[in-house]
Amino acid sequence: MDNAVHAVEAAGADVVIVCGGSNGMNELVVRPEIRSCAELRGKTVVVDAPDTAYAFQLYAMLEMNGLARGDYRVLPAGGATQRLQAMRASAEHAAAMLNPPWSFVAEREGYRSLGAAVDALGHYQADGAFVRRAWAKDNADTLVRYLQGMIDGLRWAFDMRNRARAVALLAERLRIDADIAARSVETALGTAKGLAVDARFDRAGFENMLRIRDRMATTWGGRIPPADKYLDLSHYERALATL
Repeated sequence: MDNAVHAVEAAGADVVIVCGGSNGMNELVVRPEIRSCAELRGKTVVVDAPDTAYAFQLYAMLEMNGLARGDYRVLPAGGATQRLQAMRASAEHAAAMLNPPWSFVAEREGYRSLGAAVDALGHYQADGAFVRRAWAKDNADTLVRYLQGMIDGLRWAFDMRNRARAVALLAERLRIDADIAARSVETALGTAKGLAVDARFDRAGFENMLRIRDRMATTWGGRIPPADKYLDLSHYERALATL
């Protein structure tokens, strides 16, 4: 969802967020020899891109532990798979934000977690869906059906009767071991509920996301716009009401 905000503020794109998704399930993962944030001083942290959501989470967690942006180097590497590969490639690439299943793959390889982002930073709206406002207006029925499919799929996944099948699907599609898939599904759907029930939008998490963006990138200089500037949940509400 940070990307949607960036599209509006940096590119002038007329996009709106139409549903929630998850809190990201991110953890600050470090190489086996690193035991504290202080030991990241002078090292390189690996990010998807230097000015996006999960990078901001990483910077914020390091700041909370006494490290300013100039105390470490930043390496853009892409998605979670690429970030883990970059950490494997060099001892200087010491930390990255990773989420399941790759956080669990890293743990199996000896990497350690210095904590979950939501534990350190609070509620966070990591992902969801956003569309061009004009497209949503012209394709309202299609968007509603898409959102119905997303909600219905989540309901299937949250149903305990489907848990074994969900694990098998994840293992098959991501080509990961069954035990890693099982831990990932539990993180997403279990008591922690990384995935939002019915793809509900977490307004408090989104407002926190905006505050973290402003703190790390000074996007608004402390004058953060209201959340509604970026939202149109009317299609979601229609989808939910008509399922």
